[in-house]
Amino acid sequence: MRTWQLEINNFRNFLKLEKSLSNNSIEAYSGDIKKLHNFYTNNYKDENNIATEIILDISVRIKSPYKLILQDLQDFLAFLYNLGVSKRSQARIISGIKTFYKYLLIEGLVKEDPTVLLEAPRIGRKLPEVLSIEEIDNLQSAIDLSKPEGHRNKAILEVLYSCGLRVSELINMKLSNLFFKQGFVKISGKGLKERLVPISEKAKKEVNIYTKEYRNKLNIKEGFDDFVFLNRRGKQLTRNMIFIIVKDLAKKIELEKNISPHTFRHSFASHLVDGGADLRAVQDMLGHSSIITTEIYTHLNSDYLRDTILSYHPRAKK
Repeated sequence: MRTWQLEINNFRNFLKLEKSLSNNSIEAYSGDIKKLHNFYTNNYKDENNIATEIILDISVRIKSPYKLILQDLQDFLAFLYNLGVSKRSQARIISGIKTFYKYLLIEGLVKEDPTVLLEAPRIGRKLPEVLSIEEIDNLQSAIDLSKPEGHRNKAILEVLYSCGLRVSELINMKLSNLFFKQGFVKISGKGLKERLVPISEKAKKEVNIYTKEYRNKLNIKEGFDDFVFLNRRGKQLTRNMIFIIVKDLAKKIELEKNISPHTFRHSFASHLVDGGADLRAVQDMLGHSSIITTEIYTHLNSDYLRDTILSYHPRAKK
């Protein structure tokens, strides 16, 4: 007998094997379907794990995933809205549900996709926080190099900024993928897509100092020999540890901006665009599948937009 839980498990396998999504993306997508499942089995709990009273008839509420229609999904979204879930979170949940029904359609478990006319709430595009070069230098200067992990943390910040990596890409960097003589590092990004990213002389210098001053003195555990960045126990660093490093340094220099490791990636892209870099090249270095995602960085620099209009628009030419 096919059940919600069976389909969620199969959906996870679909995302991993067919879509090649990362573990974090798989958890997010399957979590969205669990919300829908809980809603239609009278077991919904909000993010504070507090049971929420649903004012709907129980006989109407209990449904299998194959029986849901557009109205059912709209009822679920109305419930999320009334619960106070943000528009951005609603949009993400809708994306997960749409992918789930594509899977059911491919498997022949539903004849029609009820999400075809399901509309996501309109959300404005939020411009990312960006650090100035001076702020990046101040963050690095705040690192205590007398501590064993000091050079490691300095190398981490420099690689994040100089290569524009996602935090998941940073913690999974391998020594075997460092091609310093050629000036590149090979990165495994979203969907296991590999790309070559140029690495600056400063980043290479910091990584080399780190490996000599810290990494070579660690008792590296079996299975972690090829990871570049390790903790004091000789194991791979976690995403959370990178967040803590960045947040502690921001607090130390009393930085008013709300930053995370991803802020260095935004700064990398923004500074390239500010300097006149080709948008397609920036797209390749960031590993964006669509240039639309990369174009957000043009909105951070009004001079870039002005120069583009003056250079290419027929009415702007003399």
